[in-house]
Amino acid sequence: MKTNSLKAWFLAARPKTLTGAAVPVMIGVSLAWVDAKQYGDDTFQWLAAVLCFLFAFVMQIDANFINDFFDFANGTDDIETRLGPRRACAQGWVTLDAMKRAIAITTCLACVIGLPLVWFGGLEMILIGLICVVFCFLYTTHFSYMGLGDLLVLVFFGIVPVCISYYLHLHTVTWQVFLASIACGMVIDALLIVNNFRDRDQDREAGKNTIIVRLGAESGLQLYLAVGIGAMILGGTFWINGHPLAFFLPFIYFVLHVFTYLKIKRIEKGKALNLCLGETARNIFIYGICVSLGILLV
Repeated sequence: MKTNSLKAWFLAARPKTLTGAAVPVMIGVSLAWVDAKQYGDDTFQWLAAVLCFLFAFVMQIDANFINDFFDFANGTDDIETRLGPRRACAQGWVTLDAMKRAIAITTCLACVIGLPLVWFGGLEMILIGLICVVFCFLYTTHFSYMGLGDLLVLVFFGIVPVCISYYLHLHTVTWQVFLASIACGMVIDALLIVNNFRDRDQDREAGKNTIIVRLGAESGLQLYLAVGIGAMILGGTFWINGHPLAFFLPFIYFVLHVFTYLKIKRIEKGKALNLCLGETARNIFIYGICVSLGILLV
């Protein structure tokens, strides 16, 4: 592949991960749309919804670039021992200098996209945006090595995007929205769990103390199943609050989640677990579709 080519940048952006960025915004916006009807159609702000999606997409790409750059620069991405999908810097598809510039561009672009949200949510949106940017860097450089990656996923792929996507329209966050955000974060955390489960031996050698390294493979495997169960239990809040379909439709997701869990258990080690990584990403997207449809089809 030609260095720094369009195809190289496309692969470096990891487009398959964008579903994880879209799902929490989908759920937050769907909840806002339904609740806004109670206050009049003008309560829902289409521009705010679009900006939330764009910000989430660009921040996800930014996080992917940061992860690609620092893991290679720190020697974590060894082309000979890596089990996961190939990375742009490690493969030589993108040079380190070019990746530095790309990180600067995507970070600035995310800030430019997010700034107009001040109009809808107030000056506190600047603080939220800055926190997102800072932790985007800290995740790869520090917190993933401390076993705090799962907590950050819960916060930045659950609580923050779901609650903020809702808050921008109604300027409040209900308990239903908060519990839905935690459920969403748990579902998306399954992607990190299977990734860390696959890389547990390499992470242990590199001093990367992920939760799988700390708990062990068997407990990590049970954690994968548990986040799906936990999300379904928390989904009961939809039923209680008049959205029964948003509770029942995600059982489609849960069946797929269990099948993926059994496949991870059967494979246990090696590159074959990348199949489960892809299935988990698919399951996350199906969860987002099922919950969003269940909310909207009242």
